[in-house]
Amino acid sequence: MSKRHSAKYKIDRRLGENIWGRPKSPVNKREYGPGQHGQRRKGKMTDYGQQLRAKQKLKGYYGDLSEKQFRKIYEEANRRKGDTSENLIGLLESRLDAIVYRAKFVPTPFAARQFVNHGHVLVNGRRVNIPSFRVRPGDVIEVKEKSKQLALVLEAAQSAERDVPDYVEVDHNKMTAKYVRTPVLGDVPYAVQMEPNLVVEFYSR
Repeated sequence: MSKRHSAKYKIDRRLGENIWGRPKSPVNKREYGPGQHGQRRKGKMTDYGQQLRAKQKLKGYYGDLSEKQFRKIYEEANRRKGDTSENLIGLLESRLDAIVYRAKFVPTPFAARQFVNHGHVLVNGRRVNIPSFRVRPGDVIEVKEKSKQLALVLEAAQSAERDVPDYVEVDHNKMTAKYVRTPVLGDVPYAVQMEPNLVVEFYSR
């Protein structure tokens, strides 16, 4: 689907976790990393290693964001009042591609990025093709009329693989979603434990 679609399972294997909770993930069969040295016994991870891993996991989850993009989001989270780690999650979840994924309009974050890029999504009635577009509470996201019958969309909407979180209200008959509020970490249905506090420590060194 997108430039990293074929590599998404490599991210799972590299991290040793099925970060999206997908049944086809190779981690379900092999929990060790890829490559000839993947089965080597790993020593105890340093604090830096744990922080780096937490950052890679969060970056990977949202479609393998670039370091530049991710750092920019962190810096904004740090500037805002309140808990930086909670701000970071709120900013990541308010990305347009993240909401398209949460609303089950597409099956993966990678597909969400491409779906937005290709102009299939409207925000408050206007076409937006920037995946990182910041959606605000109250905004209405809609799949473009011509795109509502795409097999990708219909299959994702009917999938029982994951549920829509309560901070997104969805009508799959009309293919519309409303972003109700900015979530906190505990609201977000991650398949694995995310540790944004370690990401904050990583950038605060």
